[in-house]
Amino acid sequence: MDKSKLSVDIIIPTYRPDDQFYKLLGRLLKQTVKTIDKVDEAAEEYLNKIFIINTEEKYFDKDKFQKVCKGSKQIEVRHITRQEFDHGGTRNFAASLSTSDVIMFMTQDAMPEDYRLVENLIKPLREENVVVAYARQLPNERAGEIERYTREFNYPANSIYKSKNDIETLGIKTYFCSNVCSAYIREIYMRLGGFVTQTIFNEDMIFASKVIQSGYQIAYAADARVIHSHKYTYRQQFTRNFDLGVSQRQYREIFENIKSESEGIALVKKTAKHLIQKGKFYLIPDLILQSGFKFLGYKVGLRYEKLSKKTRRKFSMNKSYWDKK
Repeated sequence: MDKSKLSVDIIIPTYRPDDQFYKLLGRLLKQTVKTIDKVDEAAEEYLNKIFIINTEEKYFDKDKFQKVCKGSKQIEVRHITRQEFDHGGTRNFAASLSTSDVIMFMTQDAMPEDYRLVENLIKPLREENVVVAYARQLPNERAGEIERYTREFNYPANSIYKSKNDIETLGIKTYFCSNVCSAYIREIYMRLGGFVTQTIFNEDMIFASKVIQSGYQIAYAADARVIHSHKYTYRQQFTRNFDLGVSQRQYREIFENIKSESEGIALVKKTAKHLIQKGKFYLIPDLILQSGFKFLGYKVGLRYEKLSKKTRRKFSMNKSYWDKK
């Protein structure tokens, strides 16, 4: 594949998009990587299309969309029903519409931190054997101290490249990759079968394991930055990690033989140390409760097969998954 000039398509699944999403779109249209109608011959990359796969048309504000896009032919919206949505399948559908060299996935709440996001994210893909890159996630202004440190732990300031040789030292983090903001060489994405379908969660890491096991590399591009964080309640921590446990149980051939829980323990210890150093030891009980709900949800998720469908649905963040099942 010739990487001298890369074309890029951006894919964003949406559901009930709010004002932040339309602000996100505006920032994408002002990136240093120009849209195809504004690019010059000397450019090393260009933005071809933005595909928005929106769940439930009635929640999509067409007036706000038109105000931001101003009739841009680079943006294509497809509407699907809630029953049709699938974490992996919906993204695969959008990828099938692409004709570009690179497909870039974002979520509707991942705000580009600057106008060089696309440029910096696809830069590592020019390296030989690198076929996936994912961005750094920064906390938003509402994030608390624990969430801020968690973002710093998972998304540090230094970029890295990960390969099969790193499994022994990095463990599960070798497969870490987030579709909040990530980019793929489309040819390899399609060759490896894209994301798994009918999965409750974790389709990005499952695909990342295929990439690593196939001998390719994954890049963490720390200079490609999006603002993205959540303040979950204890119950939400439980349900999110229940789904994580379910996905790891369903794909146990990937996750059983790789270090996983030690990463979570390391995060808790380092966060506690950070809080003490910052003089915010009063947040340690909150840290313990958050970590406890995460761990309990994860462990119960690993044993989901022993639960009734009603209980699985109750414990899950992605309840519609169990309705389909």
